[in-house]
Amino acid sequence: MPERLDQLAEEAAKESWTYVEFLDRVLDGEVSARVERDVTMKTRLAHLPFVKTLDQFDFSFQPALNEAQIRELATARFVAHGENILLLGPPGVGKTHLAVSLGVAAIMQGISVVFFTVADLVDLVHQDVKEDRLERRLHALCKPNLLILDEMGYVPLDQRSAQFLFRVISRRYQKGSIILTSNKSYGEWGDVVSDYVLATAMLDRLLHYSTTMNIRGESYRLREKRKAGVFHDLSAKPVKDSPSSSQKTQGERQREISSRYDGL
Repeated sequence: MPERLDQLAEEAAKESWTYVEFLDRVLDGEVSARVERDVTMKTRLAHLPFVKTLDQFDFSFQPALNEAQIRELATARFVAHGENILLLGPPGVGKTHLAVSLGVAAIMQGISVVFFTVADLVDLVHQDVKEDRLERRLHALCKPNLLILDEMGYVPLDQRSAQFLFRVISRRYQKGSIILTSNKSYGEWGDVVSDYVLATAMLDRLLHYSTTMNIRGESYRLREKRKAGVFHDLSAKPVKDSPSSSQKTQGERQREISSRYDGL
């Protein structure tokens, strides 16, 4: 701010501003700086896997999507009404990009956001049970205005994790918004949580006030592989797990996830 103040003083002298004009510019600069700091802090606390905006999303590649509807959602009015957004579709069609972009748009409007993959949340639940802090985790997940849950359905949920997720959804019902991405249709959720009654109860609360968007199309990632001419090679040859992922012990993975969500 001191450097900016010097610049404003020089500009004021050149342009012969009045004291009121000078003070107005100073206050505008201070407000802008505070907003920028707030956005930076909220982005860090959101634990987003990356930062992307809707302007970086290739709507031409997914023509079935209603761009106007998505940009309306980016106004974050759904958060003010405690509504949810569910993004469904196969892997690679841009569900996570859209979820993150809507989260970034919310942060820019001063809204608190937290991002979790469902797989990471399951690991944290197991760890929290051992350390007797599951209730604290539940309280933390109810605090942000917007909770993003990514990749529902990629890993099956055990009974304890499924029940915990139901409690999160129930506590946030009509109070805090959720953006959830999934590669499973609603009819398959019973298999994901191994309990059709619980799956129905989850969906009842999620869908009551919500917008569902089904994204059908080609995977962005496979498109790039196809362009590079390696898609058929990848599908024909078995892919070995990298040591960084396959050789990690459960304890190492839990410590990594715990540190990633430190403070939540």
